[in-house]
Amino acid sequence: MRRTTVLRAALSAALLLTVGAGLAGGQATAATPSSAGSGAAADAPASAALVTALQHDLHLTKSQATARLAAEATARTVEQAARKAAGPAYGGSWFDARRDTLVVALTDDTHRAAVEATGAQVTRVRHTEHQLDATKAKLDKLKAPEGVSSWHVDPRSSSVAVTVVSSHRGDNDVKEFLDRARAAGPVTVSETAQAPRTLAAGTVGGDPYYTGNVRCSIGFSVYGGFVTAGHCGHPSMGVNGWDGSYIGTFQGSSFPDNDYAWVSVGSGWWTVPVVLGWGTVSDQLVRGSAEAPIGASICRSGSTSHWHCGTVLAKNETVNYSEGAVHQMTKTNVCAEPGDSGGSFISGDQAQGVTSGGWGNCSSGGETWYQPVNEILGRYGLTLHTA
Repeated sequence: MRRTTVLRAALSAALLLTVGAGLAGGQATAATPSSAGSGAAADAPASAALVTALQHDLHLTKSQATARLAAEATARTVEQAARKAAGPAYGGSWFDARRDTLVVALTDDTHRAAVEATGAQVTRVRHTEHQLDATKAKLDKLKAPEGVSSWHVDPRSSSVAVTVVSSHRGDNDVKEFLDRARAAGPVTVSETAQAPRTLAAGTVGGDPYYTGNVRCSIGFSVYGGFVTAGHCGHPSMGVNGWDGSYIGTFQGSSFPDNDYAWVSVGSGWWTVPVVLGWGTVSDQLVRGSAEAPIGASICRSGSTSHWHCGTVLAKNETVNYSEGAVHQMTKTNVCAEPGDSGGSFISGDQAQGVTSGGWGNCSSGGETWYQPVNEILGRYGLTLHTA
């Protein structure tokens, strides 16, 4: 089935570009620009299809899924106020799905009342976010061996969490890295069965965009083009759509160290603020880019495995791909497969980031990382196209 058959008629054919297909000629109706990092949660209730998707992927009842989406929208706003109220005692925060509330970690009780007044719950930890960020920065300067998968600041354990590939745990270079990591500050170590990889793919049928013989997925529309993954192409490289027609050109790209890029759009293609639901859910309007907290539900759209949901596991994680380390990534337990690279991560109606890589697949499960969209917008001075 061609993707155009699953688009809602009310959105019109102009919606096709954002998700990788397009028709020559015509213009989409302009929407009010949103600056990088902006965007409050919409007041409109969640669509029935989105609630159904969360029921399926997160094993929730209908009422639980509806309540969770509403609580997460509140948490996005509370997190900003709570961080400010916590001052120097701030140790990080996360969404607690069992209580449908934001939890804020504090190293002392000086600002507890102010934080609780924002609507957040408070817990005590040993280290501030500033201290943990400083420890992670030291690890980022180390050369990680192949057996080290990733590392990130984990506010729940008040440490820098390092993940190693189980089969390499006993390697001398892995042991040496862990020794140096522990000397840098508070560190905890866990294991994973597989190493991360990027998710580009060779040319196959479906609904992709192409750079040579590589297939990736469009992330989010910005005024003048779209954002995607950096490993999918380099500046001046041409991009073709699902039908083989020319879309535009990579204007900026960074990989490794980062994994983001943006592509200018022309030749009859245009941009709209939509993420494709692939018939699993209705096509989702993008209304902003307010960052979802750790623990929040999140969904991903990509040209291979289409629409899947999960939760945010960690932020500011360094992922050690075979091509080199990529920094400031967000980890999720959403599955993905080759060809999904560059695709959209969205929480509610808020853009979150573009798919970078991961391990596993959508049959057995796995983990996937994304590069936060606000960083990309800020890096290139782009404006997210919002509804």
